[in-house]
Amino acid sequence: MSDPNPRIEQFRKMADADPNNELGHFSLGKAYLDAGQTAPAIGSFQRVIELNPNIAKVYHMLAAALLTENRKPEAIERLTQGVAVAAARGDLMPKNEMIKMLKDLGAPVPESVASAPQRAVGEGQVLCNRCGKVGRRLPEPPFSNAQGKVIQEKICADCWREWIHMGTKVINELRLPLSDPQAQKIFDQHMREFLNLT
Repeated sequence: MSDPNPRIEQFRKMADADPNNELGHFSLGKAYLDAGQTAPAIGSFQRVIELNPNIAKVYHMLAAALLTENRKPEAIERLTQGVAVAAARGDLMPKNEMIKMLKDLGAPVPESVASAPQRAVGEGQVLCNRCGKVGRRLPEPPFSNAQGKVIQEKICADCWREWIHMGTKVINELRLPLSDPQAQKIFDQHMREFLNLT
C-alpha cells in the first residue's frame, strides 16, 4: 500500500491556504479516512458541512468515521441530517446508502424523506446538484463528452463559474500538469467532488 502521508500533506496545504475551500477540506478528510486516521477526518468533514451543508456524500463519510470512533449517537444524527439533504437534492445513491446505515444501526429513518417535494424547474433552468437550488442552465455542455452533458444537465451556471475559479486553485495547489493522464484523472475527481457529482 502506498504511503498516504504525501497525499494528506498535499490536501492539508490546500485547506490551510484557503480555510473556506470546502473541496480542500473534503479531500483532506477523505485522505485521512483512507489512511485510517478517523479523528482528523471527522474534523475535516465537519468543516465541509459548516462551509456547504448541501453535500450529501460528506454526511455519509462523516458518519462512517464517527462509527469507527464508537460515536454511534453522533453518527445517527449525521446520517439523519444527510438523508434529509440527499432527499431534498434528489441524490439517490447517498440517500440509499445512509438509509441502509440507519437501518443497520437500528435507528429510525426520517418519514419526510419519502415525500420530499419536487422543485419546479423552468425553461433554461436546472436543479443544481451542488447548491441544491434552481438556477440558470449552462447554454451548452462545457466539454464535448458525456461528462460535459451531465454537467449541463445537473449544474447551474453560477456553480460552474465557481468551479472554474476553484479548478485553477486545484491545478496550482497540486501542481497538476494536465497533459499527464494521471493528473487529468485527479483534476476530474476534484471537479466531480466539488460539483457533488460523485
